[in-house]
Amino acid sequence: MSKWPVSSLQGKLHIKHGYPFKGEYFSDVGDYIVLTPGNFYEEGGFKRQAGKEKFYIGEVPKDYLHNKGDLIVAMTEQAEGLLGSCAFVPNDNLYLHNQRLGLITAEPKLLDRIFVYYLFQTSSVREQIRLTSSGSKVKHTSPERIYAVTAPLPKVEEQRKIAAALSALDAKIDCNNRINTELEAMVKTLYDYWFIQFDFPDKNGKPYKSSGGKMVYNSTLKREIPMCWEDGALDDLGQIVGGSTPSTKKADNFTTNGTPWITPNDLSDNQGNKFITRGAQDISDKGFKDASLKKFPVGTVLLSSRAPIGYMAIARNEVTTNQGFKSFVPTNGYSTAFIYYTVKNSMKVITQYASGSTFKEISGTVLKTVKVCLPKSDVVEQFTNSVEPIFKRQDTLEQENQQLAQLRDWLLPMLMNGQVTVS
Repeated sequence: MSKWPVSSLQGKLHIKHGYPFKGEYFSDVGDYIVLTPGNFYEEGGFKRQAGKEKFYIGEVPKDYLHNKGDLIVAMTEQAEGLLGSCAFVPNDNLYLHNQRLGLITAEPKLLDRIFVYYLFQTSSVREQIRLTSSGSKVKHTSPERIYAVTAPLPKVEEQRKIAAALSALDAKIDCNNRINTELEAMVKTLYDYWFIQFDFPDKNGKPYKSSGGKMVYNSTLKREIPMCWEDGALDDLGQIVGGSTPSTKKADNFTTNGTPWITPNDLSDNQGNKFITRGAQDISDKGFKDASLKKFPVGTVLLSSRAPIGYMAIARNEVTTNQGFKSFVPTNGYSTAFIYYTVKNSMKVITQYASGSTFKEISGTVLKTVKVCLPKSDVVEQFTNSVEPIFKRQDTLEQENQQLAQLRDWLLPMLMNGQVTVS
């Protein structure tokens, strides 16, 4: 039972539909980015997708330009779980939103804007929005239906305390994510510098190619590579393994505490992270035998090979996968780190080799033949030793974020109901 009085949102906030944009004014470049459900996500902001963003070059009324921190709500269910999601606008006067989104303005004496963001993440509010939505193919709601939503609403002073507590957790998660992004850029730059530009440290500690290191033309790779390096294929990096799915008709094939079983959907949900512990479901011992599965060791590089191709993660512990994977078990002296970035660097070729009428897939046979340059073992070892502390730091930050998110999600309903209060 809620400690706070329950009332509707009517009169406490206002939702403004987006601008009716004219198609002829959309462009690949421009001054204003049009926010759509396609670049909207739940974690408090918007994702920018170069080459996929819609820019508007027509005249727009000034009151449709956004200020940083404006709160936007998804009015359509373009993707599962999207309806009723909220996100904050990241920049001033750069973004507009289309009619499938709404701008929320809260009455400051009745509702705190940041509190509203968290309120719309509660299962009660989201369920009310879902139940009152309409549409046969794509569900949608309206401002009037959202105004009718009821929720426990403390006084605005208490709302600000609740919002501050939850925001502190999200701010720490965001900080960790930004640190990991910078760390990832550092490792990727180092890999490119050593294995693409061939400026790894020579015996004197100087960049090899730039310092006159001998290069030889390789007819297989059709380019020059350092002397004593070889041409090879992804198959040389380690054992490439697939997975399987136990019969879904047998409920006892699955459990909540068995062998972690990873699917491409799990990697989709894991985007932004480098490591993975488990997916949405575990496999029981019975299911493991039913599908003739094999356990893959810590450090296995998981690669989704269909629906879609190219999601990647590193196994934090023993895992197994479904058939939508071609994963790399390090067995030939190449480290997890080197395999991870070499596969990433080969992704363009991998996707070009994919085939299929219903959906594209890369077969294990074809994947094994993708050509790569194989460096000397001492260079790989030096690279691995250089990036190992960064990998450990990234892993620590990812696990910390998982704990923070669990704490936030645990606190959210209790704070909103007044079961827990902020002093």
